[in-house]
Amino acid sequence: MTKKTLKLRDSTEEQGPPELRKKGRGWEISAKRLDALHDRARALRMHPTPAHKALAERFAQADLGRYTFKRHAVIGSAIVDFGCHNLGMAVSIDEGETPDPIDTRRDKSLEAVGVRVMRIKASDILEDIDAVLARITAGMRKRIADKQDARREHYAAQGRSDTPPRGTDRDENAPD
Repeated sequence: MTKKTLKLRDSTEEQGPPELRKKGRGWEISAKRLDALHDRARALRMHPTPAHKALAERFAQADLGRYTFKRHAVIGSAIVDFGCHNLGMAVSIDEGETPDPIDTRRDKSLEAVGVRVMRIKASDILEDIDAVLARITAGMRKRIADKQDARREHYAAQGRSDTPPRGTDRDENAPD
């Protein structure tokens, strides 16, 4: 009988994003792991940091139309501070000075599946939240434009006109 040992990967080694599978809402995640992630996200929502609380209050007051940001959203195997499913966008608050290598890897994994991650320092939120909101809004506009361009390219590849049929432009409620 052979004994298996657990081997840890070198954290400095560049690792790509996980492969998408038909398990755990598109990621290779067990139901038990997903439940643990949702429990952890719930605990984080109960005990927010001052920066997180301030940004959450401003998101709640803002009229963003159909683009809403969920607090401590679970996306794949990651918990992001704020996530907008419709835009495929996440906002992550950096509490420290430099990003953690785990955060960098998580961001690469999310980018690989089409979720844009915007990192914002907690000190910036507490000092000048209006500038932070302007930055987030600019990021949202860019993401909306990218999605519209991708939609046009898709329609052109299908041999249809370069614009979607009337009434299907979903981005008419874009934030101001």
